[in-house]
Amino acid sequence: MKIDKCVFGQTKEGMIVDCYTLTDNGYLMEVLTYGGAIRSLVIPTSAGAVDVALGFDDVATYESHSFYFGAIIGRVANRIGDACFEINGKEYQLDANEGTNCLHGGFVGYDKMVWQARTEVDGLVMTLKDYNNKCGFPGKLDLEVKYSLKDGAVSIDYLASCDEDTPINLTNHCYFNLGGHDSGSIEGHRIQIVADYITPVDEKLAPTGALLSVSATPFDMRKSRIIGDDINSEDLQLLLGSGYDHNFVLSDESWRELSLVALLEFGGIKMQCLTTMPGIQLYCGNFITDTKGKNGAIYKKRSGLCLETQNWPDAVNKPGFPNMILSKGEQYRHSTIYKFVTGVVNCRRLINQV
Repeated sequence: MKIDKCVFGQTKEGMIVDCYTLTDNGYLMEVLTYGGAIRSLVIPTSAGAVDVALGFDDVATYESHSFYFGAIIGRVANRIGDACFEINGKEYQLDANEGTNCLHGGFVGYDKMVWQARTEVDGLVMTLKDYNNKCGFPGKLDLEVKYSLKDGAVSIDYLASCDEDTPINLTNHCYFNLGGHDSGSIEGHRIQIVADYITPVDEKLAPTGALLSVSATPFDMRKSRIIGDDINSEDLQLLLGSGYDHNFVLSDESWRELSLVALLEFGGIKMQCLTTMPGIQLYCGNFITDTKGKNGAIYKKRSGLCLETQNWPDAVNKPGFPNMILSKGEQYRHSTIYKFVTGVVNCRRLINQV
């Protein structure tokens, strides 16, 4: 693996944003220090190289949009209902940046911050210091995220510690389109997720606290299905009329061994997702509005989908959900791998091997 660095631009405050390019055997990944964002992810195929990640051409566009393209999300990914929680008898009020919810860490989450970076032999390490009471979260958090690219596998390893008890739920918000970032809708992609339940949401998209069996619903992806197929009016009611933006239950543990949990396929490219986390949010870009992306591409609703490995949303307020509290002095760790393969892959056989 080779890593190169160049200046990508600067923020409106004048902070320099660098772009690191990781290459390995024909694969290429660009990572920005702004938001720690994956800007490009180029996959070699027999028909030519395909960039499967949505992104922007300049820092100003990243600053002005709230799509979280490719970014590291935190301190708590997904939604915290009513933008508040209680720890050790003390209530904390957070940024309510999505109606009454706190979404993806608040108004200035990790996607809107400039990270420090250093290169190592086996990867790119991004670091950030998150201060006490930022967006309402307690404690000073030291955070490290390592990206590596080897043999078609993008590995993301998270490490954090805090000087106070705090909720934490980190993920990456890369939008994938296996047809190419500029190829249009992700409808037609084939997907499989190893999950018997989802955590259903209310009209505000916050979890209700219940579990819903995926059987006989559009969430049943235990056998691969094509996104966009067989959506009837009853299904649309479950989808809240907007499309997939739901957490699939992988485990009831807050951490587990690295496991294959999802498969995505389109146009001869297959992507396996492996993670140590107990949930995965399938989001199909329902809220993308027409915007200019890389190289003049126009991104629209459902131009990309996210597979956000994470804890279950709003776990800090749901006693039956996996623990989301990082205790003072302890370490938060988890890993996710997006593995790309070309050619024929038997999805069911791979899942059954997990």
